[in-house]
Amino acid sequence: MQVAIVHDWLTGMRGGEKVLEVFCELFPDADIFTLIHLQGSVSKIIEDRNIQTSFLQRVPLAKKHYRSFLMLFPLAIEGFHMSAYDLVLSSSHCVAKGVLTSSTAVHICYCHTPMRYIWDQYHTYFGTGKKGLISRGLLSFVAHYLRLWDVASSARVDYFISNSHHVANRIKKYYKRSADVIHPPVDCSLYTPPESYKEGGYYLLVSAFAPYKRIDIAIDAFERMGLPLILIGEGQEERLLRKMTKKHVQCVGWQSSESLREYYRGCKALIFPGEEDFGIVPLEAQACGKPVIAFAKGGVLETVRGIYASPHDLPATKTLIPPESPTGVFFTKQTPESLMEAVWFFEQQINLFDPVMIRKHAEGFDRLIFKEKFKQYIEKHLC
Repeated sequence: MQVAIVHDWLTGMRGGEKVLEVFCELFPDADIFTLIHLQGSVSKIIEDRNIQTSFLQRVPLAKKHYRSFLMLFPLAIEGFHMSAYDLVLSSSHCVAKGVLTSSTAVHICYCHTPMRYIWDQYHTYFGTGKKGLISRGLLSFVAHYLRLWDVASSARVDYFISNSHHVANRIKKYYKRSADVIHPPVDCSLYTPPESYKEGGYYLLVSAFAPYKRIDIAIDAFERMGLPLILIGEGQEERLLRKMTKKHVQCVGWQSSESLREYYRGCKALIFPGEEDFGIVPLEAQACGKPVIAFAKGGVLETVRGIYASPHDLPATKTLIPPESPTGVFFTKQTPESLMEAVWFFEQQINLFDPVMIRKHAEGFDRLIFKEKFKQYIEKHLC
């Protein structure tokens, strides 16, 4: 059986690339197709595959500013010749699912999210204040075209798998397709608690510096509270966010997995202020025995057993978690004030959070569990 794996772009190791690693292990002879590949930016297991890139790889400036070529992404992904493959596995958060396959091939899409910057996050990326008037007008036209293409290309997928129930609902809304849910993996063999209790007195935020991550909320909150916050990451908003940091927030850039593990081990808690499709970072922190303070929306509701900092904000469909088993604290408004309230609540209730129980919860999302579930799914749909 000839297998092709299609991934949007290979420019760094984030959650999607950690899922891609497992696909590479399951199909060691598979070819990888991607729009852009920055050599050395991903792990060895991915780099060692036969990686084929689109015409965008040869376009001047595209490697550094590939997001500026968004309108060309559909054309680029449709340019791959896939007739030789029996199974096409797309790992998609943008256009990978739109690849053209043969009529006899089975196409399974692991969908991290429908293209967020043309759907529910459009105004976060391109709304008033983000771009000039002319740019917004042009982007509005481009987004309209991409929405039409995105919906049409969803029909090319035989089976959808989503990374969370949150994303499955969005697939249903935008594509009118159902999706099975297999949560992404966390490497519990790498991310482990320290041998003895360790806490460096700081809070930690690990994220790509993108608009929807709402890192600005955390910077504002911790500068006002006077509590230490360490930011790990890089991205398009890095310059803006660095300007916001003053006395109490420190940005240390992107870190290796081993270095990141030490930051997890030493923090008081992870701060997670954005609405994520799933979010592997909170599970990495919990695998190290650390609690999470998170905005109560999106995939984090599936990965963190949270106590609501404000009981009056508790949704009608939710019940309070027994105090012996929480793995984090939820805040319900995406504002510095709501986050501050959650942090002060956590400071007062820190003894409720048991590192052993937090670690045990994360083990339910271990890499080996994901690998076995995905393998069984493939076998079921290829029979």
